[in-house]
Amino acid sequence: MTAMSGQVWVSLISLGGVVLGGSLSYLVQHRTQLSAEHAEQQRQQIALSEARRGERLALLERFIEVSAEAERCAYARPSEWDDTHAWYLTTREIMARFWVADRLIRIQFPLPVHDAAHAHFLGLNRTVWEGLPEGESVRDYLEDNQMAFLDAARAVMG
Repeated sequence: MTAMSGQVWVSLISLGGVVLGGSLSYLVQHRTQLSAEHAEQQRQQIALSEARRGERLALLERFIEVSAEAERCAYARPSEWDDTHAWYLTTREIMARFWVADRLIRIQFPLPVHDAAHAHFLGLNRTVWEGLPEGESVRDYLEDNQMAFLDAARAVMG
């Protein structure tokens, strides 16, 4: 009976070791899987952030390019024009693209950036279509809004 009892104890201890080892192995594998899933989520979040940053940079570039085109239209504004004048036809197309770029800034950026972009758009739109009073400079009139927009964009882009 003692031999049998010893064998039972050995079997029980062996079984306990297997259960303990299996449990520890399961816990380690589970923790490793959770860590891998977390790392993958972080990687995806970083990739998404980088993609959004790229989209934002492209949108800023588009806005700045069309703003520069509109500014050239303001400088080239003839004293008299009508809806058949070459300047008007070119400017109308540029200002339409500028309007779209302004709206896209609103979609992709926080409101302070859009507010600054929109103020720049409105000032440039006024300058293009209405002109400036005698003695005012296009550059001087537009510079404050333009710099406020660029500063707001830089603050958001980091």
